[in-house]
Amino acid sequence: MLRLLILGTAGAAGTIARYLLGGWAHQLFGAAFPYGTLVVNISGCLIAGFLGTLSEERFLISPQIRTSLLIGFLGAFTTFSSFAYETWALFREGELLMAGLNVVVSFAACFVGLIAGVFLARLV
Repeated sequence: MLRLLILGTAGAAGTIARYLLGGWAHQLFGAAFPYGTLVVNISGCLIAGFLGTLSEERFLISPQIRTSLLIGFLGAFTTFSSFAYETWALFREGELLMAGLNVVVSFAACFVGLIAGVFLARLV
């Protein structure tokens, strides 16, 4: 039961962080492109790579804390369901180039973010 409470608390924190960061990016860059979702996904992938590597390769994070952070916090923080919906909305509105750009940039930048997190964790 305590595990579920910890996961729920971490998830709530991830949801709030997602909302704040996504809103900030939306205000900073505008609404012509889903920048908030993109920023959240890239940073979430970087954090996942960093924390996962610290836990699995460096053994600096316990499996329990890893679960709380990766499943609880990042599970609520990252936004691929929003990514899919927003890409579909662009497609549906006839913005084929923007929809395709969102898919390509999101995938490539998030993968680069994940690799950067791995390398950063290996420097620790």
